[in-house]
Amino acid sequence: MILFAFVFNSCKKDKNIDAKEIAQEENEEKFDNSKQDEKDSRYLVEAAETDSKEIEIGKLAQEKSTDPDVKAFGKMLVDDHSQSAGDVKKLAARKNISLPDSMTEEARKEYDDLNKKSGLDFDKKFAEMMVKGHEKAIDKMTEAAEEAADEEIRYWATNKIPTLTEHLEHAKSLKEKIDNRKK
Repeated sequence: MILFAFVFNSCKKDKNIDAKEIAQEENEEKFDNSKQDEKDSRYLVEAAETDSKEIEIGKLAQEKSTDPDVKAFGKMLVDDHSQSAGDVKKLAARKNISLPDSMTEEARKEYDDLNKKSGLDFDKKFAEMMVKGHEKAIDKMTEAAEEAADEEIRYWATNKIPTLTEHLEHAKSLKEKIDNRKK
């Protein structure tokens, strides 16, 4: 019985590490006949991955930073990306799309690297990650808004861009403020 529990937990850990891959494979099987449906599913998988990562990093910023602006931005990330995650889950359920249930290995590594930092180094790395991450998220969302075959997915993506743009502008001004601070 103990061996079963160990094997089960080991498998579960592997599943969490590759949650995005598993979701994509499940969607490939569901949408075997349509490359476009498979592509549309990837937009939601990537959005879920981004939301998961931003929520965890936002929580970390609230815990580790001593800068009130970083903490406030972390809270905004948690609030907005939690709302977004709920929206993605509802849309995915309506479209029969599987989503990852945890951060990817790459996102976990970024989180762990950030968690190793403290003080000004933490704040700088956080702001840098937020600028790059939101630029990438806007690019993906713009692509989904323009290229998704499913009208509801295009509409959803179009409506996410303003919030992501607001986050990007906030991240850029935060980065500038932090870059001008002395150690």
